[in-house]
Amino acid sequence: MIYNLPQILERSAKLYPEKTAYSFVTGSLSYSELNEKAAQLSAFLLRQGVRKGDRVGIYMNRCLETAIAVYGIMGSGAVYVPLDPAAPAARTRFLLKDCDIRHLISIPGQSRALINLLSEETGLVSVIGLKQEMAVRTFSWEDVFRDRTPFKRPEILGKDLAYIMYTSGSTGAPKGIMHTHNSGLAYAKLSAELYDLNEKDVVGSHAPLHFDISTFAYFSAPLAGASTIIVSDAHIKLPASLSQLMEKEKISVWYSVPLALIQLLQRGVLEKRDLSSLRWVLFGGEVFISKYLLALMKMWPHARFSNVYGPAEVNQCTFYHLENPPSINEEIPIGEIWNNTEARILDANDKEVKKGETGVLAIRSETMMLGYWNNPELTERSLFREKTTEGFESVYFKTGDMVRKNEKGELMFAGRNDRQVKIRGYRVELDEIEALLNAHENIEASAAFTTESDNDGKEITAVALTDNEKKYDSTAIRVYCEDHLPAYAIPTNIYVFEEFPRTSSGKIDRIKLKETITEKRYE
Repeated sequence: MIYNLPQILERSAKLYPEKTAYSFVTGSLSYSELNEKAAQLSAFLLRQGVRKGDRVGIYMNRCLETAIAVYGIMGSGAVYVPLDPAAPAARTRFLLKDCDIRHLISIPGQSRALINLLSEETGLVSVIGLKQEMAVRTFSWEDVFRDRTPFKRPEILGKDLAYIMYTSGSTGAPKGIMHTHNSGLAYAKLSAELYDLNEKDVVGSHAPLHFDISTFAYFSAPLAGASTIIVSDAHIKLPASLSQLMEKEKISVWYSVPLALIQLLQRGVLEKRDLSSLRWVLFGGEVFISKYLLALMKMWPHARFSNVYGPAEVNQCTFYHLENPPSINEEIPIGEIWNNTEARILDANDKEVKKGETGVLAIRSETMMLGYWNNPELTERSLFREKTTEGFESVYFKTGDMVRKNEKGELMFAGRNDRQVKIRGYRVELDEIEALLNAHENIEASAAFTTESDNDGKEITAVALTDNEKKYDSTAIRVYCEDHLPAYAIPTNIYVFEEFPRTSSGKIDRIKLKETITEKRYE
């Protein structure tokens, strides 16, 4: 009986010891090898003073060691916190302190970024994965694997924390989504069952570890005994080489944001590839423009396509299997609620909407988060509590996504009820961008919103207000954003105004401002 996430790996190591668990350009690990190396990392962490419930950071790009880090940390009873190595150092330092991370798992390739990160106080006491002179103790992977002394694993309960995934916060501070072994395991079981994952599958892992859809490759795939191909950063930048990798490795299940699939379609030389092994294509994180989806489904008629929906707070909660290619400009449903999950569509007063009306989707599921790290007030605001006739209380997470049901009873996405947007699959708070801009001494006010890009997608546009005495151009603002925001949240278009249109109450008139920007772009 599996009741915590490390047991996924232990089980597959017994059932499929010699089978490849994870593969990367630098090599591969069988299930037995991964299980042994993860156990060695668990023991090493415990010897370093890590205790059950401690948070341990993972600071590395896509690589083979990510699987060792994930299962090694969880196996010690600690909580893994994936960090984006490409994020500004100031943002990463905030996360390290906010989550009280004292130990970090990394690789030699991140040494330069780590030196920059450690140039200021972080609270870290050690970095594991590279041996180099730094401001903290460092240990190589050889140090970790040298000692093969058996260790006693702490008792890990299903309700214990397993990982914390950070995302943007509406007040300018990122928020940590806490998931337990119960919620992670429930997601792994439901997704493996829904997409019929099995030990013969080869899963393409496109998402970086700090992106929540990565849990499909790190939890669901090993639960089924499947092999996972960790796609390298180099392959992601070159769609033609990525499609070549998919052909070579005979990938059977693919999961990514739509943008990755659109790039494959446009620049992946797909007509030259034999991708007959591909049986299921999963996409999620943002809306898939139907004209591109139509073209890709016609190119891969042998594969099944599914729209995956669910904020990181609940992992996943709906699915929609496309039986036929959509027509151009057809709206793709987010589908139906999956198993072991309940949903409500609520109005502004937390009452269920009438049939056909639009409201906020609220989800109750075993896959639901425990709450937001160190933020009980935000956690409570995100919940909807429903009293049952028996006197019990059912707790739902309010996604903030507006939905409605179509004539078939399928859920249709109708936008956000706040200022959160999805850009290339990443969740971005426009208020976070504005808070950052407003904090600059030369910027009096700012506005951030989404505009249509030239390739039929969405991009972020920001406008900053300055006066004649404090000139501050768009180039300087971009440099400032690059120093403080992750790459996906940096505005594509930046404008500097000396005056904003305002409403009668004195607030920025965002509608008029957006219209003005649109006119400027196409003058």
